[in-house]
Amino acid sequence: MQDVDVLIIGGGPAGISAAIWCKRLGINHLLVEEKEALGGQLSMIHNRIIDYPGLIARDGEEMRKIFLKHVHTLQCRYKLNTRVLEIDGRRYATVETRGQKEAIRFRYLIFAAGAIQKRLGIPGEKEMLARGENYSATRDSCLFKGKTVAVAGGGDRAFEGAILLAEAGARVYLINRSGRFKARSGYITRAKACENIHLLIETRVTEIAGEDKVEAVELVNQSGDVSYLPVSAVFIRIGTKPNSALVKELVETDENGYIVSGPSGNTSCEWLYAIGDNCLGPHYSSIAGAAGQGAAAAKHIASLLTGHIVH
Repeated sequence: MQDVDVLIIGGGPAGISAAIWCKRLGINHLLVEEKEALGGQLSMIHNRIIDYPGLIARDGEEMRKIFLKHVHTLQCRYKLNTRVLEIDGRRYATVETRGQKEAIRFRYLIFAAGAIQKRLGIPGEKEMLARGENYSATRDSCLFKGKTVAVAGGGDRAFEGAILLAEAGARVYLINRSGRFKARSGYITRAKACENIHLLIETRVTEIAGEDKVEAVELVNQSGDVSYLPVSAVFIRIGTKPNSALVKELVETDENGYIVSGPSGNTSCEWLYAIGDNCLGPHYSSIAGAAGQGAAAAKHIASLLTGHIVH
């Protein structure tokens, strides 16, 4: 049994910020992260980051390394490869690290588990992912030179991926179920100017076909017409959803599963705080915002632990 004042679940920018502030305020804390590295979705950002005050990073990986150095400099406590199996209403968490289970007792919980990628939920998708055909447009774009690929989605990540693939020589079909794109205008302009990017609107991907590898996608347009497009890969970029399942029975959530939280991350459960992408919708999600939420939650908890306002 391990005892901490604050257990932080999630090692993205929000959780990292909370850990840094806990350390600064002298709070006995532990951050647990399911993956093998801290940073959350930072490593998935491949463009320059110019909107974090005082820091301009080449990409998310560079920012992740800067954050990690900060964590190590302050000697914040964290554990990687640690999955939270259960959170008990009596303020216990059961975690598993490389097959070893452990109970952690806490006074306050900061839930910063972030968001997870949405899936299409169509035939052939699970099989494709099980075969390992889950490609990165940045890392794997060279594999598709001279080939045809499909990108499902209409936001920044979909357009960014389509542009990277097209620049590497792929013929790209960007397929969006609605008639409007959510991506920034700069991405849309670049994609429209690219001869080997084809934009299909008001069209849904309804099946991914192929036995041993992806061979084609089935498409249905707004009129109900069905067509088949031969492709070598499918990039699913339809956004994210809150990773709130672990605490949904403990806190109030909205109709989309986002945790309802106050200015300091406080929720309907007096000892549970929610910060980051599991309580911020995609329109308000940002690295700077997540970091600010982490600070606010840690400072509020410190005030409760010490009995006086923390500045």
